[in-house]
This record gives sequence, C-alpha cells and structure tokens, in this order.
Amino acid sequence: MIRIVLVDDQEMVRTGLRMMAVNDGDIEVVAEAADGRAGLRAVRAHRPDVVLMDIRMPIMDGLDATEKIVADDALAGVRVVILTTFDADEDVFAAIRAGAAGYLLKDTTSAELRRGIRTVAAGDSLLSPAITSKVMQSLVRDRAMPTDDTPLRHLTAREREVLVEIGRGLSNDEIARRLFISPATARTYVSRLLTKLHARDRAQLVVLAYETGIVRPGNG
Repeated sequence: MIRIVLVDDQEMVRTGLRMMAVNDGDIEVVAEAADGRAGLRAVRAHRPDVVLMDIRMPIMDGLDATEKIVADDALAGVRVVILTTFDADEDVFAAIRAGAAGYLLKDTTSAELRRGIRTVAAGDSLLSPAITSKVMQSLVRDRAMPTDDTPLRHLTAREREVLVEIGRGLSNDEIARRLFISPATARTYVSRLLTKLHARDRAQLVVLAYETGIVRPGNG
C-alpha cells in the first residue's frame, strides 16, 4: 500500500484527487491539509511515501513546504509531487530546485495520476532529464542567468564530460555511445555525480549543468 498526503487549499480539489488516487486499491490517503504549513505537520506526523503538493497556497506555499520536507533528514523517504494548474517553465524549474520528484498538472487523468504516484513511490522521477533540459534552455534564453562553477571544482575531467551530456538530456546508453564508454561505466559516473553534487536525481543534475554554465543553449 502506497501512503500519500494531499496538500491543496481547495477542498473540492482534494476530494477529487482522493477519489482518483484510491481507485485501484493500492494507494491510501492518510492525511489532507489546506496549506503548506499544515501539510508539513501532516507529513511529519504520518511519514507518507508520496505527497501531492499544490504550489500556490496561503500561509506557506507548496515550494517552501517541499524544500522543508526535502531538507528534513527524518523525512528522507518522503517524495513530493508538485500538482498545479500552471504549466510554466518557471514553475517546473522552481519545483526541481525545491527538490520535488515530479510535476503533474491538475487536469491529468486518473490513470496518469495513479501511475505518477507509483512511479515516484518506486524512487523514480516524473521529470525526465530531456524535459528538464528543454525547460532550462528556455529559461536561459529568456533571461540572463548568473553562473557559478564552484560546485564543479572537485569533479574530474571525465565527470565534467558526463555532466555535460546529462545536461543535454542524454540517457546512460546515449552517454556511453557519445563518450565511447560502457553503459555500466556511464551509470557509475552518474551515481558519482549524484553523490558529489548532492543531487536527488538526474533532473537536478541538468539544472546544475546550466546553473554552473557547463551547458548553455546552443551547445546541446
């Protein structure tokens, strides 16, 4: 049974999400909250597998609540999916930076919602590196983003090469072909980068690749 917490300031939305989520019988809603602060309390009390978190809420918004959940070592097993009506690059970027494991629109179908919950509960991300790369390219083109490569100074030359390919949205197999290494070696480098850069998933590695300037629009 996958245990989830619903956090949204609209009761009708929470009711609809609850009905859609529990339809197949393998997902259980253990708590609901109408703002980020109450949601944070509910998550700390129930330690769910997944949190469905709205972005725009009173008292504390969903991004702040997500950051606090991600930063709490006691909640290391909790995964957050941002659920919102907005489909903007800025929102996707903010969700990634906050540490969300996924991003879904509220008009998603029941089947897509349940599939997304199961995917995140299994430890995977709903934000693919390819999608994240497109978001980052759009944001960098639209505004001047300051870059700071300090986080990369302890990486080896090969690790930097792998990070560039991750930033371009490539899979492990594609990285292996591009750099003439085995897929297993590519996976090893990705694991090292996640550890060294304190990233939760590949999507955050893509963000770091752009924020540090190692990848820029046009060279991917």
